[in-house]
Amino acid sequence: MDHKQEIYCTGDPVIDREIEKLAARYSTPHSRFYLRELFTTVIKLYLDEADEHNLYMANVTLKELRHIFRTFTKYRGTRKVVIFGSHRTPAKAAEYKMAQAFAEEMVKLGYMVITGGGGGVMEAGNKGAGNQGFAIKIKLPLEMAPNPYVIRGEKLINVRYFFTRKLTFIKESDATVLFPGGFGTHDEGYEVLTLLQTGRCLPRPVIFIDPPGCSYWKQWRQFLEKALLKDNYITKNDFGIFSIVNSVPAAVKEITNFYRIYNSIVYGKDMTVIRLNQRVSEKGLKNLSRQYRDIMTGEIKPCGPLPNEVRTKEFLDLPRIGFDFDRKSYNRLIQLIKDINQAGLTT
Repeated sequence: MDHKQEIYCTGDPVIDREIEKLAARYSTPHSRFYLRELFTTVIKLYLDEADEHNLYMANVTLKELRHIFRTFTKYRGTRKVVIFGSHRTPAKAAEYKMAQAFAEEMVKLGYMVITGGGGGVMEAGNKGAGNQGFAIKIKLPLEMAPNPYVIRGEKLINVRYFFTRKLTFIKESDATVLFPGGFGTHDEGYEVLTLLQTGRCLPRPVIFIDPPGCSYWKQWRQFLEKALLKDNYITKNDFGIFSIVNSVPAAVKEITNFYRIYNSIVYGKDMTVIRLNQRVSEKGLKNLSRQYRDIMTGEIKPCGPLPNEVRTKEFLDLPRIGFDFDRKSYNRLIQLIKDINQAGLTT
């Protein structure tokens, strides 16, 4: 393809030159490409004669995302867990008490908590998190006020669209925990499972919590086995991307174990790089390479940072391992990360 055809532009030389000047003035060398494309998109909306409704939607979405990015930037160095569950759950219910206790424990471990800002389980999460809790509140006519434990100010973010909220829940968190709930809870659960299965979000622990004596998520898993797995809509490996537990300590352990050795992941053009909190032995890497040879070409080996990591100075002090991942077996990749944590503990 001709290079000129790849350039995103309006097609009007006069307008495109004006956009180039604007981007040059209000960008850095590394952000110029994206700012030019953003400016171009805005002008193309005008050239497309977008109607008022579409302009309103684009405007609100971009403004909300900008505010969200600005708010969370200062907290990017702190891991966060997002809590989902029914807004109808009463304070006397076991899952309410567990959600509060879980949030309290995660804050003690240095995590922050994100909820939807409503009542029930969300209220319990904010109550347990205190000033370490965020709320991404959807503007709904039937539920106007956030729960009383939401910290007002920058940690309360009101959004109009569910898709903006859902993006925030995934982008700004490192773990997902779900208590029993209704359509909204299942919606968030299936969202994160789908994104993990397809590699559209970074690996993370996903934990479904059943209160003692409750089989809510156990029955849900049985449905997956009888209806989805039986008819080959999902595979056995997909069950490895989530866990079902029935206690707060078990949920906390799932998260802390996931990030014990594993730190984060970066996908390069030809290599997938995993950053580690501590090194894994050569023997451990060889064993993992053999165990996961179905999802990679070659072996897992120690490596340095990718060029983009060097430019952004991301975690340059951490040891790294790299391998040629097939970029499709994301359910197995999550299991690999869990086994890396085990390999790191035994060397």
